[in-house]
Amino acid sequence: MFLQLGHNKLDVYTIARQFVKECYFAVNKFPAEERYILVQQIKRAALSVHLNIAEGSSRKSEVERKRFYEIARGSLIEVDAALDVAADLNYCTPESLQSLGDTLVKCFKYLSGLINSTTK
Repeated sequence: MFLQLGHNKLDVYTIARQFVKECYFAVNKFPAEERYILVQQIKRAALSVHLNIAEGSSRKSEVERKRFYEIARGSLIEVDAALDVAADLNYCTPESLQSLGDTLVKCFKYLSGLINSTTK
């Protein structure tokens, strides 16, 4: 917000920020009894994507940067798996989360590209 550093220039950072927002809005529709379980897990994992991209981009070492980007991508996969469970429990449908799913896939592709570019 206040520091104008390298992560602000990354497209994936902007996409991840949108992803967090969409996750927060989506889980607000889940039942109240999931507030401290599935809802919190999805929120934490979504926020982890965004924060690990920011922290990773500030690292000087390519190995460290790659590791943070891998953690971010792992958190994306975690959200996807949690949404599978939510759909199984009829808290949502793939159709109701189409925009979120599109953003998740886009973020995954960008992160995969960043990870692959740091290994060369």
